[in-house]
Amino acid sequence: MLKNTLLQAIEAGAAAIRRYTGETFTISNKEGINNLVTEVDHASEEAIMAVIRAAHPDHAILSEESGANDQTSPYRWIIDPIDGTVNFAHHIPICAISIGLEHEGKMILGAVYNPFMNELYVAERGQGATLNGEPIHVSKKEKVANACLVTGFPYTYLDEPNGPLQVFERFIRRGIPVRRLGSAAIDLCWVAAGRFDGFYEHKLQAWDSAAGYLIVEEAGGKVTNLHGAPYDPHQPGLIASNGILHDELLQWIKGEQ
Repeated sequence: MLKNTLLQAIEAGAAAIRRYTGETFTISNKEGINNLVTEVDHASEEAIMAVIRAAHPDHAILSEESGANDQTSPYRWIIDPIDGTVNFAHHIPICAISIGLEHEGKMILGAVYNPFMNELYVAERGQGATLNGEPIHVSKKEKVANACLVTGFPYTYLDEPNGPLQVFERFIRRGIPVRRLGSAAIDLCWVAAGRFDGFYEHKLQAWDSAAGYLIVEEAGGKVTNLHGAPYDPHQPGLIASNGILHDELLQWIKGEQ
């Protein structure tokens, strides 16, 4: 029942996005000069929330554009109606709907869907992760020096020691490829699928990573915070990897390499 609701909500959001394909839509700014939101974000969010409310009216919801509802429940849906809005607004097809479901603070279900590439990633705790129904697994790369990494940068820069630019410079000075796609949900899913060996980012919101981090874990990977402690999507920093090179990647990010 819960998984069915998840998949129906993903499809409802995707249908809302498809209605705007080839159409013009309004774009506005949130905090930060390029932290965008479009009317399509709102349409997708409304469609997703309508499905969840119809099936589980007593469940709590935390969504990027409308925030948290006033329900008190052991279940909480965490929604990003379009992760990668800047990409979407510029017609770059690297963006996705991301929905995670917590039960008593523990993520139990997650799905990320890129309607432009028709890639649906789904994970259920203890049941593995899939891409379009087929099992996926993280890579087997053993060394950071041979890895392909991905990261993201915040719209309001973190002026702090060992911040995003310092860590990025550390990798690129050593010739390690680090990509920047603009969607944390897709970054995480591509780690889960073995396309990337590791992902790190200094500042994320729960809706950016709630579904994706479960997908990585269920694909055999490892996710921690930037200090190596267990990951909590309600905290800002994240490292996700295939698990094999996680400790070494953590050392790089902390400046110990």
